[in-house]
Amino acid sequence: MLPCHLSPRMSAALMQVRWFRSTFSEVVHLYREGSDQADQQIAPYRGRTELLKDDIAHGSVSLKINNITPSDEGLYGCFFQSPTFYEEAILQLEVAGLGSSPRLSVNGYQAGGIHVVCESAGWYPEPRVLWRDVRGQRLAPVTEEVSRQADGLFATHSAAIVTDASNQNLSCSVLSPRLRQEKTAQMHIADVFLPRASPCWVALWVILAGVVSLVLVAGYCFWKLRRGRDAEQAGLKEDIRNLRSELEKEREILRSELENERGRALAESGWSKVSKHAAHVILDPNTAHPSLMVSKEQRSVKWAGLRQDVPDNPERFDCETCVLGSAAFASGQHYWEVEVGGGRTWAVGVAEESVRRKGWINFSPEEKIWVVDQCGSHYRARTSPETLLPLTASPGRIGVCLDCERGLVSFYIPGMEAPIYTFTFSFTEQLRPFFWVYSPIILR
Repeated sequence: MLPCHLSPRMSAALMQVRWFRSTFSEVVHLYREGSDQADQQIAPYRGRTELLKDDIAHGSVSLKINNITPSDEGLYGCFFQSPTFYEEAILQLEVAGLGSSPRLSVNGYQAGGIHVVCESAGWYPEPRVLWRDVRGQRLAPVTEEVSRQADGLFATHSAAIVTDASNQNLSCSVLSPRLRQEKTAQMHIADVFLPRASPCWVALWVILAGVVSLVLVAGYCFWKLRRGRDAEQAGLKEDIRNLRSELEKEREILRSELENERGRALAESGWSKVSKHAAHVILDPNTAHPSLMVSKEQRSVKWAGLRQDVPDNPERFDCETCVLGSAAFASGQHYWEVEVGGGRTWAVGVAEESVRRKGWINFSPEEKIWVVDQCGSHYRARTSPETLLPLTASPGRIGVCLDCERGLVSFYIPGMEAPIYTFTFSFTEQLRPFFWVYSPIILR
């Protein structure tokens, strides 16, 4: 059960309520226009979720997830949206499961003792195994293996060796570190089964000790012979050290040249250089989602909350609140700036002319879209998988530079020379400025 409610309490019956995983488009459960939108869920959650609406009139929209599996672990977002405001909360779900009771079995004699095996399955996360003797003291296992099963749960296989009567009563406990609970199995080994020393074994050990002594004497004589050869090899090793020193010096020279080359590349692609290629970008109202309001001068856009009565032409986005720029670029270098203000949900970048306009879209290079975005407190480059950006507060304004010749899309905070992120790609058609809008944005 994932809890979520509005504070101060108010009715959420007519709002959009979206539960999602780490990205906004990974819909776990969507409630909109007074009903659940099951067709919008990502496949792993279909038929497994339930939005509890008993208290929705007071803003409570807890989510129930059935048949929990380890893959459900992670971050979840709870997002409210009405015509006048939107807000989100982030929750961390941890999954834990107790496995089967340990099963102890004897696997014959080994290393002068009785080989005992402890097995258990169905644990999550990875469990710990503890062996104890009759006094409760820990015993060290001789082997320990933890494997992941097809269902994502863990199985453990551990073995210990009992060598004397003091360990006749032993136990094996499998512990869940997350739940701090354990399951234990015990075994008693009768004294008659424990191996004992015999005169034959004593004689064998004496003979082995004599053999070892002879081997040591022979080894000393061999070492004396090798000592002369070692002196000859010492000179060769000194030559090798000198050669390595020379190679290290050459490496330092190459590293210095590489750093200089990187500095020159940064100077060529720094903000003060690329900002000189300013392009006059305006928005294309024919592509704007019906709930977006594009200003008369086509330089700003905001989310209206309600769908407007506009033609459903093929160019228009119908599910994602997106809009394209009017200009299409096929060559040259172009730079524009977008004011994102204090908003918390936006994306800016470029997309190819043939980008899909209908249905839900995954903002990624695979969809012919190259953007950075903010969703709540997260700033990301929409790669696959996503790349978190080193931003802790809203940049206020984002600069976008498209270099068609080099196949680069770079994003800047105006005034800072180094880009915050750069995509490298090979495009096959014209590119247009791309915007995802929940927070108002203004072209500068």
